[in-house]
Amino acid sequence: MLISISEVLNTPVSTLLGENIIESKVDDLKVISEKLEIINFQLSERKNTRRKIVLWLLISLCVIIILAFIFFFLLNSSYLSWDYNNPEKAVLGVVLHSFEWLFMRIAPIVFIGIIMVIILTRKKS
Repeated sequence: MLISISEVLNTPVSTLLGENIIESKVDDLKVISEKLEIINFQLSERKNTRRKIVLWLLISLCVIIILAFIFFFLLNSSYLSWDYNNPEKAVLGVVLHSFEWLFMRIAPIVFIGIIMVIILTRKKS
């Protein structure tokens, strides 16, 4: 008879017998919300760490590009005055000239792009 009454009232039999039910739903919600808060904090910290790493990599690449420009300026294309009758020097001179030519055309575009990305993605304080 208790089972049929519990089904009609939609309550457990233990409640009909007078047992105390501990309200664990409120505690469960608190625990879940605390865990979600911790997870959100960890995710935001991970995102900030990744952003800082990418920012420093981009800054390092800018420094490398500037140093390479200084190197090529100081080098002053000295390989152009080499004696190209020697096949090894001819190949090395062509490789150096090709690298310098490509670098001088591509590096400024990359440098400007990196500067724009750094400016656009910096975190507003």
